[in-house]
Amino acid sequence: MKRYHPLLVTLHWVLAAMIVGGLIMGGQVLAALPNDSPDKLFSLRMHMSVGMIIGVLMIIRLITRLRTQHPPKADTGNALLNMGGQAAHWALYAFVLLMVASGIGISLGAGLPDIVFGGSGAPLPETFNDLPPRAAHGILSKLLALTILAHIAGWAYHQFLLKDGLFSRMWFGKRTD
Repeated sequence: MKRYHPLLVTLHWVLAAMIVGGLIMGGQVLAALPNDSPDKLFSLRMHMSVGMIIGVLMIIRLITRLRTQHPPKADTGNALLNMGGQAAHWALYAFVLLMVASGIGISLGAGLPDIVFGGSGAPLPETFNDLPPRAAHGILSKLLALTILAHIAGWAYHQFLLKDGLFSRMWFGKRTD
């Protein structure tokens, strides 16, 4: 076994794009828009929709990961780096799922389902900052971004220093030799 299951590969790359997009949308676009801006409702609808899709796809990815055969664990030649790599991968799952959960918490606490998707016509709350899940969402977004950067650094280490072809494991092609 030298490659991951094609569904796992597909979900990896689709989720990578969606997660980075969600982080940018939340941290750059939504954060800059005041809640009374007419554009805020559309942006929230997009952000919340993408967040829910990410949650569903992450659960599918986790189930696929646990139920399919996969290549042996990557070896850097250093036990501490190997352990860190494994921890970072599981942290990605945890941080993404916790981001989704905290987003749902913000949404429910602020009554957003009726406002954003139900067309209630009610105004958005003046701020979301008084909701406890909002603080968690902000902290988790930073932790997730740092873990993504560590993931990319790990790829670069394998690709350019170890030159072990690790990238091919998370790409399409024959799964066995």
